[in-house]
Amino acid sequence: MKEDKNEVNVLDELNKGACMGKDAIHFILDKVNNEDLKEELNIQYHKYKDISDKINEIYPQYNEGKPHETSTINKVMTWYGIEMKTLTDESTSKIAELLLQGTNMGIIEGRKLLNHKNTDEEVHKLVQEYVDMQEQAVEKLKQFL
Repeated sequence: MKEDKNEVNVLDELNKGACMGKDAIHFILDKVNNEDLKEELNIQYHKYKDISDKINEIYPQYNEGKPHETSTINKVMTWYGIEMKTLTDESTSKIAELLLQGTNMGIIEGRKLLNHKNTDEEVHKLVQEYVDMQEQAVEKLKQFL
């Protein structure tokens, strides 16, 4: 096991982002009436899960234990935010807008990791995959605005 705090920090942040994406989709999916959006969100959920699985697979190379996930309080805050923002509007457009906002935050964090953290090639490729996946998700979600 290589003990490298930079890789560990990047993998932890990446996993938190992937978990946040899964949580948001999980919390909002029952509000989605548009079957095409529902199908797209299921695809995105599995892509976040794949990223998280890859992180869990390589994490032991850098650190003992498991990568950080979103805390219970963050999960509750995500759920509550979705509930409040869709209280009066559960339209497909509103749901797409909320998901776009969250996805854009994930892209920003991913780009920061790419631009400001020097990591080995395996971790760098995983961050790039995460950012690419989210950028593709933005393009798909725009169709539902």
